[in-house]
Parts: sequence; structure tokens; C-alpha cells
Amino acid sequence: MHSILALDQGTTSCRAILFDAHGIPRATAQRELTQHFPQPGWVEHDPHEIWESQLEVAREALALGAVIAPDVAAIGITNQRETTMLWERHTGRPIGRAIVWQDRRTAQRCDELRAGGVGALVARKTGLVLDPYFSATKIGWLLDHYDLRDRAERGELAFGTIDTWLLWNLTGGAVHATDHTNASRTLLFDLRGFDWDDELCAAFDVPRALLPAIHPSISRFGATVPDYFGDAIPIAGIAGDQQAALFGQAGFARGIAKNTYGTGSFVVLNTGDDIVASTHGLLATVACSSPGTRAYALEGSVFAAGAAVQWLRDGLGIIATANDIEALASSVPSAEGVTFVPAFSGLGAPYWDAHARGLIAGITRGSTRAHIARAALEAIAYQSADVIEAMLADARLELHELRVDGGASKNDILMQFQADVLGVDVMRPAVIETTALGVAYMAGLQCGVWSDMKALEKLYRVAARFSPRADAATRNEAMAGWRRAVARARS
Repeated sequence: MHSILALDQGTTSCRAILFDAHGIPRATAQRELTQHFPQPGWVEHDPHEIWESQLEVAREALALGAVIAPDVAAIGITNQRETTMLWERHTGRPIGRAIVWQDRRTAQRCDELRAGGVGALVARKTGLVLDPYFSATKIGWLLDHYDLRDRAERGELAFGTIDTWLLWNLTGGAVHATDHTNASRTLLFDLRGFDWDDELCAAFDVPRALLPAIHPSISRFGATVPDYFGDAIPIAGIAGDQQAALFGQAGFARGIAKNTYGTGSFVVLNTGDDIVASTHGLLATVACSSPGTRAYALEGSVFAAGAAVQWLRDGLGIIATANDIEALASSVPSAEGVTFVPAFSGLGAPYWDAHARGLIAGITRGSTRAHIARAALEAIAYQSADVIEAMLADARLELHELRVDGGASKNDILMQFQADVLGVDVMRPAVIETTALGVAYMAGLQCGVWSDMKALEKLYRVAARFSPRADAATRNEAMAGWRRAVARARS
């Protein structure tokens, strides 16, 4: 009984990956998730589709791996963070669609709260910034839009990020809980007190009765309803996707950094016992927790990484599939001065400009779709370099290498350019699905598949290393051009 089932509920898909005791994926199932854009700047998901798709791929992964429930030691859940939903406790019926982390509908509300001094409270207690990205103002919007404040006060409703929604359904409504990593992304969690905070709840007018219990990331959360998989399976690990990816990269020690290239791009640096107060627009967050232990991290969030490639596919139609971008971008030696700032829903770290909008600059009559494709890949690397430069200044650390994962890390052009603009080696592991791997590690630690983190460190394997080819002058010139374009895109 050494298989671990990781449920990886992301922004654009629901996946399930079955891992063995060596951390090797043995079966994978995936379904794309429908994106709803009811108004400019609004992004929503259907909670029923999330749950039904996630259950379907979990069953499919078990079938593909020829594994039955008694052979699964535990389930781990990792999820898109900050995405917010409410549901009725009695019926389990969702209140409308889930509001996705990318959604900007509460930008004005954040401006109002910031003017009232709430931003300073948020920074001091949560380590975050007051931005529509996080959950608290989304909760307020749902309560007001559906006129639910009385019902919320009476305890009739439940709030959850997507991990909580999946846990609720997997346990048949028996467990309403989250973990410390997801809780730390809501604007309602005190990093030092390590719990929901009454002052923050009052500032955002969120009733405590809505909120789930909080447990360590590595702990037993409950067990699945036997009917779903033929027998009950323990749920033994939960973590937000970026913290799970750091864990999957064996980022257990202070000073290790990883970058996940997904819909967004997320750099996370383990800061150990230290809560680093950023002066560069970065976020302090919980890296992981187990009973009696906790670790913190610095994080920089880029809103549009893979989303830029998806826009080239769906919005402009210049590529048929996301994988086509590498061949198209490699058909030209450079972007020839074209710079793409993909600020579709504002800019994240280190700028935090909710009102910035995207632009493509430097176009000439000779510019082609290949130059735009190459500029899109370069934009992903530039945004990450901005974040890492700010991160190292805050933490007063040097970066010796960057560990990378996520779908776009398979793109060699992007990884080489990332090494060039950073001036450090970029390391791609053998298993790039480190988000799922990380939460599998957490669940496996809790149930005894692995004895400790030293056993997990031995499983880390590098598949490719990209060393910088550009000199410092070339790097500095490229970054200066990028920042000029960002200045034009900002509000």
C-alpha cells in the first residue's frame, strides 16, 4: 500500500496523478476547466464542474494505474489559491460561481479600504498586500451581491477556497477545513498568531461563522466517502499549489527558490523561521506546516505567464496549440525589439498595479507573429526576473540556482532566456509536475510512506540544467528595455 493519489485542481484543468513510493508518476488523468468571463476583468469557474471533473480524473487515474482504493495510502489535495466560493451547509449547493484569483471586480473596493487605512493592517498581520487577488474582498462581494449577510451570520453558509470545497465533497460534507498555506492567502489569517484574526474579519466585514477550521498542511483531514472509490481513503495532505510545488522541489531549507510556470508564474523562496517583511511588493506567506512546526516563505506572483501563450492561441489565433509557440519563437533569432507586457488583469509583484493593461511595444513593419511569440516567452522570463531581484533584496540572500517546474518549464527557449536574464543556472527536475508531487510527499509523510524530509531529498533528480550565456551588460540592457515597456503599461 505505497501509492499516493494527488488531486491537482488548477486554474485551467483538473488533474489526478498517482505516485509510487519513489515519487514517480505512474498514471495521470486530466480535464480542461471551462473559463467564464462575464465582464471585462471578471473570471469565474463552475463549482459543480470543478468537483465532478476532479472526481472523474481521480477515478480515471486509479483505473489507469490498475490500483484499487485499499492500495492507496493517502490522498493529497493541491489547488489554485485565493479562488473563492460560498455554499449552503445544509444542501452543499454553491452560491453562484467561484470567483477566480485572477478576477479584478473588487479593485475599487480595495482602493476604498486602502484609503481607510486597512492596507497597513493587512501588511502587518498577513504579510500580503490589499489587492483583489486575495479572497477577503471576494467574500464580501458574494455576500453583498446575493444579499446573504444575515444567513452568513446565522452560520448557514460556508466559505472555502477550492481545497475546502473538494475536501467537503470528498468527505460527504463531514469536514469543513483548510490548511495553513491556503488560509494565509485570504487576508484574514494572522501569520504570527497562526489563526483567523478577529480584527481582519471585522475590517473586511466577514463573519467568523463562514470560515473553515485550519489544520497543518501535513495532517489527517478526514477520509473519503467509501462509495467514491470503492473504499475510504485517508486525506493526509493539503497545500496551495505554489507551496506544494516548493515542497515537491525539495525546497525544505532556507534559501531554496523555485519558479512554477503555469497560468501565472510564481516564485517562492523558503525563509525558514523568518517572516520577511517585504519593502519591494512581495508577499510573506506560509511555506508548509506540520503538527508543531511551521516554515515561512517570500513569494512573488506574476499574473500572466502561460496566460500570455493562451491569448496568442485563443485571442490572436497565431498558434494552434500552446506547444506550437516554441517552434514559432525559434524561427527568429530574437524578438527584434518587440516587447510584450501581458498585463491582462493588472500587474502583480513587484508592481501591484490592478489598473495596468497589456501592450505590445516596438513593432515595426518587419515584425511578424514569430517576433510576438518570442516576445511573449521573453515576457514570462522578464516578469520572473523582476520578482527574483526584489526577493533577494528583501531576504538579503544570494541566489545560486533557480529550480523550475510547471508546463512552460518544458520550453527550452524560455528556460535558456530565464538563465540569461538572471545570470544563474536554471534547473529542471525529472518530474516537472512538482505541485502534485509536493502534496503527494506531504500525504506520504503523514501516513508513513516516507520517514522524513531527508528521504524526500534523496528523490530529487535534475533532468536539465541551463547555464547563462549572456554577459552582465547584455542582461542589464535587456531588463532596462523591459522596464521601459512596463512603465508604459502601468496606469
